[in-house]
Amino acid sequence: MSQTAAGVLFILSLIVALVLVHRPFGDHMYRAITATRHLRAEKVLYRAVGVNPDGEQSWGVYARSVLAFSAVSILALYLFQRVQNHLWLSLGFAPVKPDQAWNTAVSFVTNTNWQSYSGESTMGHLVQMAGLAVQNFTSAAVGVAVAVALVRGFARSRTDRLGNFWVDLVRVCVRILLPVAVLGAIVFVAGGMVQNLSAGADVTTLAGGAQHITGGPVASQEVIKELGTNGGGFYNVNSAHPFENPTGWTNWLQIFLILLIPFSLPRVFGRMVGDRRQGLAIAGIMAILAIGSVIAINALQLHHGGTVPAAVGAATEGVETRFGVPQSATFAGATTLTSTGAVNSFHDSYTALGGMMTMLNMMLGEVAPGGVGSGLYGMLILAVITVFVAGLMVGRTPEYLGKKIGSREIKFASLYLLTTPALVLAGTAIAMGSPTARASMANPGAHGLSEVLYAFTSASNNNGSAFAGISANTRFYNTALGLCMLLGRFLPIIFVLALAGSLARQQPVPASSGTLRTYQPLFIGMVVGVTVIVVLLTYLPAVALGPLAEGLDSS
Repeated sequence: MSQTAAGVLFILSLIVALVLVHRPFGDHMYRAITATRHLRAEKVLYRAVGVNPDGEQSWGVYARSVLAFSAVSILALYLFQRVQNHLWLSLGFAPVKPDQAWNTAVSFVTNTNWQSYSGESTMGHLVQMAGLAVQNFTSAAVGVAVAVALVRGFARSRTDRLGNFWVDLVRVCVRILLPVAVLGAIVFVAGGMVQNLSAGADVTTLAGGAQHITGGPVASQEVIKELGTNGGGFYNVNSAHPFENPTGWTNWLQIFLILLIPFSLPRVFGRMVGDRRQGLAIAGIMAILAIGSVIAINALQLHHGGTVPAAVGAATEGVETRFGVPQSATFAGATTLTSTGAVNSFHDSYTALGGMMTMLNMMLGEVAPGGVGSGLYGMLILAVITVFVAGLMVGRTPEYLGKKIGSREIKFASLYLLTTPALVLAGTAIAMGSPTARASMANPGAHGLSEVLYAFTSASNNNGSAFAGISANTRFYNTALGLCMLLGRFLPIIFVLALAGSLARQQPVPASSGTLRTYQPLFIGMVVGVTVIVVLLTYLPAVALGPLAEGLDSS
């Protein structure tokens, strides 16, 4: 079977599996989020933090709860790293230096999980498990909670209440993320992943040539990563490492888990607003963008020109030979279309245009299907922008799901849309203007610019992957990328919650003959078009100087 045929079958099998689980898993998440009864374990948590689980919050209180929880998490994780040499299971590692501890704390609390270090040589087991792994769950749950609050804004009327952040946070962790993580970890261990608490990673040859493998808590961290919540992983090269991704079927499962929650959340949206067609429309938009991107990356890697790629049938540099180009390119598409940041191949070694596609995936705002929770609220923001544009075209007050999109609503949506590009472009410009920052580039010219542009795109969009040719463990990059992660996460969340509060207070507008049917193919195509056009208009100059210039030069 040719590489192209194998790649097509691989992608088709993923599509079929995601279609099959979209409804049942989406319904499970809907029941978990909207249940009226609290589990006993959840009640214990509510009492421990002094929360009334039956009390609801306005958007301002909800936002302050998100920010307070995240601020405490950053401080606690920073302190954890700084004193790790005094902790149990520290493995003798020294405290993490201040700028790197700041970067890592912000990274994991913002669900970016950017790593400027190698986990097995920097962090003790206790910090990995009780610090980083905990944030893998809670940061993802924060994203889902914010998405649910925005959906409530569309679903409710004449109220200032959007639910209870603490209840949403606990339910997402206890009823959704933890069960999937436990089951996934068991499957991965059965597939050959290492899961123990040895004093470090080692492969020791025993008598007769057998090998005894020891390593850190890999399997549990790997399944958390593939739920769309982790980046570098225990060995930093993460899913290219045989301890973290032993076989072809574990590679398939990891991609499936990356996409599982983001592609199922539109089902929750449709059920909560009382029109399942709306959820299918959002899922359709995500699918069109995702499939187009994955096909483009595969094509650019499989059919790239040049003597060596033509001889071997594909651009194989930086690709793990166990998986080959199609599985690697599909993984690259999935991980940059979401906020996962995991890799099973070296993005810096991709063809210039193949690497450009991974950047464009993040520049879309990671909405196809995007991060855990953040993909849904990002796509809903784009839907709001689209109905506003459509309303201007026909001279009619824009409406979405019975809610008017007036000046207040479009301001919040526009601020959301402008935040990340401002961080990406300003950060890249400052880095390229700094001799210290330029010294971290492993390559000159267009590819060096691509490395820097990729780093700020990944950080500002809370992705966590990298063109690893750049040396990011410097005071400048630890500080600058940390600020981009922080602002790129929480400024959009504030705008989303403010929009949700504005929508929830409105009186629904009855549908009429002039109402745009936001579940029909016309609307789906409009949102796809708006998404692509906005990205091209915003980022084309920067992309033209980096990966596009390099691609044209090598063609």
